[in-house]
Amino acid sequence: MTIWRKSIGAIAVAALLSGCALPRGAALQSEITKNADDENAQFAVHPVTKTFLPRYAKWPSTGGVSRFSWISKQRGPIGRVILSGDKISIAIWDSDENSLLTAREQKVAQLQTIGVSTNGSVFVPYVGSVTIGGMTDSAAREKIQEALLAVSPSAQVQLSSVAGSRHSVSIVSGVNSPGTFPIEERDMTVLTALSLGGGAKDRFENPQIRLLRGNNTYAISLDRLLKSPALDTTLRSGDKIVVAEDESYFLALGASGKEELITFPKEHVSALDAVSLMGGLSDSRANPEGILVLREYSPKAVRADGVSGPENERVVFTMDLTSADGLFSAGKFRINPKDVVYATESPVNNARTIIGLIGSGFGIASQVN
Repeated sequence: MTIWRKSIGAIAVAALLSGCALPRGAALQSEITKNADDENAQFAVHPVTKTFLPRYAKWPSTGGVSRFSWISKQRGPIGRVILSGDKISIAIWDSDENSLLTAREQKVAQLQTIGVSTNGSVFVPYVGSVTIGGMTDSAAREKIQEALLAVSPSAQVQLSSVAGSRHSVSIVSGVNSPGTFPIEERDMTVLTALSLGGGAKDRFENPQIRLLRGNNTYAISLDRLLKSPALDTTLRSGDKIVVAEDESYFLALGASGKEELITFPKEHVSALDAVSLMGGLSDSRANPEGILVLREYSPKAVRADGVSGPENERVVFTMDLTSADGLFSAGKFRINPKDVVYATESPVNNARTIIGLIGSGFGIASQVN
């Protein structure tokens, strides 16, 4: 019996001395941040508190955030203007019996549908080419009627136009009914175009709008666009719209409900949101005082004073979810794409494991005795 007790005592002491080697699913916070105070430390550590947040707000984004800008709403033309490729319908009313435009006993001459040429002109009988490109329907009608005065002073013109392919926008993908849609109304906006395309696909959790205009690309989330009418920008001819699912993600690791890549369900995700998306913390394993966010900045973002940028490329942000300041601050701390959110192991878990080993050892000894 004495031999067994001595053996178990030796096991207990060895376990206490080598507690860090006990099997567990995550590291302790002290293990990850232990070299932060070294003179040549390869990373910096910053506790997330109320006093730290204003300083952090001046630091640049990482992980592809804000790669594209967006255009605020701009008022369109008073009326839809005529462009090359549009189709023009012209009806000429003339009551003059000797009119060159209408036959005898005919009061109206309906011309064949005319296409607007590349230089913005149309051909009108007895007049020749009339340039109407860039004009509204009413302005084009007045110009053609004025040109006809030399032929028939009593002639009156009725004009209507149909938008051609050059006066349209294309919804390329990400909607239920993609296609090319003519701009029939002034101030046609992004949301109007999306409604014509049947709306974004339901399977997209956080749809992102990409507006391709010439050689430029603009981007915004659909959620933000819906909440801010001033951002529902007016479209131009030739614009292309692509709706895609948000590819932003963060990596969840440690003593949490999930250890996987988690995509952003909305435009901005806070640290508290991230903990919830991770499935919460493991009640028996996690240390709520040691939630870490590991982030890597561009070398160009590093600043010696650590004010307008981090003092090191690699930064570990620590959060204490057992205090009011820690909880409020975590709720305002934004997670960036490609961040690692790490739930550290509680040191109490090691102690429990050791006590369990000792208890098991004494149980075995008692059975042998």
